[in-house]
Amino acid sequence: MKVCISSIGKDLSAFVDPRFGRSQLFLFVDTETMEYECVENPALTAGGGAGTKAAQLVSDKGAQAVLTGNVGPNAFSALNAAGIKIYAGMTGTALQAVEKFKNGLVLPVIGPSVGAHSGMGGR
Repeated sequence: MKVCISSIGKDLSAFVDPRFGRSQLFLFVDTETMEYECVENPALTAGGGAGTKAAQLVSDKGAQAVLTGNVGPNAFSALNAAGIKIYAGMTGTALQAVEKFKNGLVLPVIGPSVGAHSGMGGR
């Protein structure tokens, strides 16, 4: 299965970015082979609609799940409409997030974990 992790670094040892729409980077990981691709988030500096734009990238890349710290209402709606499961509340490294996911230690969220524009304030 291909998953997308919001990340602050370019490899699996990087920490999960607590923001989805304004995450610095996305790691697209094949959970069976653990091969990954790092992609810069083009929505990082968007004036608006970052969550929706980021969700489109995730969908275009064929990810079936997102592992992130938080997801806002627009990103949640766009990911949900694309049939992509969202696992929020992820912390630690990207590798730890994938292991939690693979071992069934996390459940998909049924709604946004933060309000609109929560990622705009920086860290």
